[in-house]
Amino acid sequence: MVRTFTGGVHPHEGKRATETKPISEIPAPELVIIPLSQHTGAPAKPIVKPGDQVKIGTKIAEADGFISVPAHSSVSGKVKAIADYSHPLGRRLPAVAIENDGKDDWIDLARWSDLTDGAPQAVRDAVKEAGIVGLGGAAFPTHVKLSPPEGKNIDTVILNGAECEPYLTADHRLMLEYSEEILVGFQVIMRVVEAQRAFVGIERNKPDAIRVLTEKVISREGMEVAALKVKYPQGAEKQLIKAITGREVPCGGLPMDIGCLVQNVGTALAMFEALKFGRPLVSRVLTLSGSAAKNPGNFRVRIGTPFSHIIACAGGAADGCGKILMGGPMMGIAQHTDEVPVVKGTSGILLLGESEVLRDEPGPCLRCGRCVDHCPMRLVPNEIARLVEKGNLELAEEYGVFDCMECGVCAFVCPSKIRHVHLMKQGKAEILARRRKQKEN
Repeated sequence: MVRTFTGGVHPHEGKRATETKPISEIPAPELVIIPLSQHTGAPAKPIVKPGDQVKIGTKIAEADGFISVPAHSSVSGKVKAIADYSHPLGRRLPAVAIENDGKDDWIDLARWSDLTDGAPQAVRDAVKEAGIVGLGGAAFPTHVKLSPPEGKNIDTVILNGAECEPYLTADHRLMLEYSEEILVGFQVIMRVVEAQRAFVGIERNKPDAIRVLTEKVISREGMEVAALKVKYPQGAEKQLIKAITGREVPCGGLPMDIGCLVQNVGTALAMFEALKFGRPLVSRVLTLSGSAAKNPGNFRVRIGTPFSHIIACAGGAADGCGKILMGGPMMGIAQHTDEVPVVKGTSGILLLGESEVLRDEPGPCLRCGRCVDHCPMRLVPNEIARLVEKGNLELAEEYGVFDCMECGVCAFVCPSKIRHVHLMKQGKAEILARRRKQKEN
């Protein structure tokens, strides 16, 4: 059975350039810039100062609250500065700059001898201390997801291997090269939340991953592989849950409200490495691709590595590179410089040629309804966008602007090239700003 959801689109996949390329390591740069804001929630608070010597894995910033995680050094060397640096989100934010001494000295690591044992709270504490967040892009602290409040019982966990964004193949390679480690991490997740069922969701354009994971889950009780229709955004949490279980997350609700929990394959691997080897999250695997990438591939990189260093190590960018994106072409964030650092949520770096960059000015809405037909959240994007433009934020909220997950489907199918996602973000920001102002008054 091929499972899917309502709505969605079929953009050009662009995965052939990298899907067969094994993961290789990018050498650590001379200087890493490790932002204190790398995840959903409160930024981490620095606990080092310029001049301090650190090793790989040294905690350089501590969590500032429950929805927060610490940050760790990804190189050994000396703290150069704690200051504002360019961030992939498009502004300058506080970060810790560390000069690499080239020794790659690690801290002493506390390993778990048995991953099938250990109290759930001990697992959550270890995951938090390791600084693990969702590696699919949202970067939500993993220990929070593993801590459902009383009354929210999780019976189904889903391992997200859909990787529906065009060009990106890092998760695909992880499933092929680290399948056993990922499944052990997934079993830990299943045990911590006491789930009875577990699914590995993989789109059918990855038949080799489906075959490998299917062979390995046979001996694991309550676990199965779910083959998914190739359609964007199949990897979004709510769409993945709908496709696999038939359950719908209510408006304004969370997966835990219907007994589900979703984690990315990279997150499961990070959990395995944190528990088995004691390694905090100091590196991740990403895809470098796009028509302007001279040597596209899948690379393991240190957190804090400048994009420019990765691009240079991979052969550089071709002439005519028109745009750099962090992430995929549908939900990725355009970068104004290649000197921004890799953060925990950097799933890909795309170098797009001039011909791939949309420069058309938006026209008037034709009322064709394509955005409505394809919206995976079953919203009315054209009407919400119009309300935001007119400043009718109250009605925009009634129409579900906060239910928009900014997947870009509406903008993709719009013949008038209306920038729906930009308007959705604008509407959310203005509504939240009004709420803050009202609270202050």
